[in-house]
Amino acid sequence: MTTEEKATVRNSIGRVIFVGVSVLLQLAWLVAAFLWLNQYSAILGAINRLVAVLVVLKLYGKHVNMAFKVPWMVLILVAPLLGLCLYFLLGRPGAAAPLRRTFARVDKTLEGLLPQDAKVMERLNAADRAIANQAHYIETCGGYPVYDGTQVEFYAEAEDGFAAQKEALRRAEEFIFMEYHAIEDGQSFRELQEILAQKAAQGVEVRLAYDDVGSGGFIDMDFIRRMEAVGIQCRVFNPLRPILNVGMNNRDHRKITVIDGQVGFTGGYNLADEYFNLTHPYGRWKDTGIKLTGDAVRSLTVIFLELWNAMKQTDTDYAPYLPPAAKPEQAAGFVQPYADSPLDEEYLGENVYLNLIKNAKDYIWFTTPYLIISDEMTRELGLAAKRGVDVRIITPGIPDKKLIYKVTRSYYAPLARDGVRIYEYTPGFIHAKQCLCDDEAGTVGTINMDYRSLYLHFENGVYLYGTPALAGMRADFEKTFPVCREVSEKYRFGRSTVLRVGQCLLRLFSPLM
Repeated sequence: MTTEEKATVRNSIGRVIFVGVSVLLQLAWLVAAFLWLNQYSAILGAINRLVAVLVVLKLYGKHVNMAFKVPWMVLILVAPLLGLCLYFLLGRPGAAAPLRRTFARVDKTLEGLLPQDAKVMERLNAADRAIANQAHYIETCGGYPVYDGTQVEFYAEAEDGFAAQKEALRRAEEFIFMEYHAIEDGQSFRELQEILAQKAAQGVEVRLAYDDVGSGGFIDMDFIRRMEAVGIQCRVFNPLRPILNVGMNNRDHRKITVIDGQVGFTGGYNLADEYFNLTHPYGRWKDTGIKLTGDAVRSLTVIFLELWNAMKQTDTDYAPYLPPAAKPEQAAGFVQPYADSPLDEEYLGENVYLNLIKNAKDYIWFTTPYLIISDEMTRELGLAAKRGVDVRIITPGIPDKKLIYKVTRSYYAPLARDGVRIYEYTPGFIHAKQCLCDDEAGTVGTINMDYRSLYLHFENGVYLYGTPALAGMRADFEKTFPVCREVSEKYRFGRSTVLRVGQCLLRLFSPLM
């Protein structure tokens, strides 16, 4: 790494730290001001306590996940000033109202672009009614149709997926759309940048979107200028600013590449060196991805266009980006890309997982880098295991965030007691987000089994039924289990009282992390 590159990364991290410190200082000042006022006015103190009680009562009556409500209720009652300030900034459903209005405006322009082919749904219904019900839920509540004209290729390693992605990008003729949570200005991205710059010089329209929090520690403020200098249109989602920003909690966690509306890629990996094991900060990095070829790419295109125009509305005609897709000869099964948003009250990502668990007959296996789940999902996983389903979850063996790792492990015991088998990936950090059920259905995408992914982030996934790629997913699971250590028995019994108390506290406030 050159001296210039080190300086670039250091400057980016400094910006992130500056923003974080600025926000914390503003919050501290706000709380201190209220405390000072309370000292001089008993009436203000009484009003504050009354407001705290009313907010807690209103929060209790809301139709939202109890695991989300309880931490806020406890925090507000124990520390009313701090709790109310944080709640009004981050906890209220209406806190992201400006962002919600922006997306609602864009969504109106996208209406009608993703119609459901009734014949496809009829064929799926004839094949498996339960699977068709899941697809119906995703289509009616998310707006994303199911397709039967798409070839799916599964990549058990991010390196293989990235190689296939670069090869497909070299064949682009019309446009390239890329949206990623994290981009690192390192070796892997420089290889990609060279391809994108070449395609832009050939007249291909190239668009690149990234999340500012996800990428903030890896690229500098000059990144957009350098991309646009070589013909790559670039936009940053929800930029970090040194002011209290109620929408800062909602991040773009998606990973999408679309090429000419015919080929699409998604999965768990970002565009950074550690994802492809060029660096090893947490041992071996394990990630997966998929390639779609055919009509289902249309949904990935619309998902990208929604966020791109939410950042700045520039598209008025979407037709050039939604060409008819040729049906590959290898197309088999049913494919349904979908996206989840924190701006509505439909927890699509979590509900897809829950429906898969409910319908599991023989087995259901998960990989997730974080395991911080609701009582509903804990109960469904336990019920599946109790009715004889082989339920397994693989989590990392080496953590990337030590506190979150402790929180993840705090969820093991109740699952293990119900018969869920917990594995930790000993070679390093497993970042793949996928689920396989009964050799017939599964999902691959960006959605972790944690509160941030399930409730606070913009996410995407692909629901699969009857595709040959599912066999590849099974082979990957069977290859991964032997290099994991099973910790089910360790967490089923024998925890000390001190450990149990500590884990209870971690779980209580895990939805706020």
